[in-house]
Amino acid sequence: MPDMLVRLYALKDNTQVYKELEEQGIRIIRPMTPNKDKVHAWIVEHFSEGWANEIDTAFTRHPVSCFIAYDVNENKILGFGGYDCTYKAFFGPTGVDVTYRGKGIGKVLCLRCMEALRDEGYGYAIIGSIGPKAFYENVCAATIIEGSDPGIYSSLI
Repeated sequence: MPDMLVRLYALKDNTQVYKELEEQGIRIIRPMTPNKDKVHAWIVEHFSEGWANEIDTAFTRHPVSCFIAYDVNENKILGFGGYDCTYKAFFGPTGVDVTYRGKGIGKVLCLRCMEALRDEGYGYAIIGSIGPKAFYENVCAATIIEGSDPGIYSSLI
């Protein structure tokens, strides 16, 4: 699957989107390093060891280069999104618990990561080996990078 490019300097104000999610009791936070093991275990349980390993790298950065969706009423993780984990300026991996999809959590995780990349001085972000092309086109106006398939993940062992 190809990569996509996001113009970080063209991101819109998403304050209202964040507010709507928070009103549902879902907070998007940058986890602290003492939460690394909980985040890792959650990703392994819901997705894969490979993705958990990528997110582990986020906890070696300062600030931590991932966000989690957290249900403050249920006291549990609902999703995650990382950036600068495998390569600089790359977004991902990211995922939301199947039972909580469709609430805008994935959108907000993506946007928070994109804003963090922008705020840390990047002009562009790359979404590696995209899955839902239309999702990223709608959320952050991402465009396909021609010739990027198979991309950085082609040499996994």
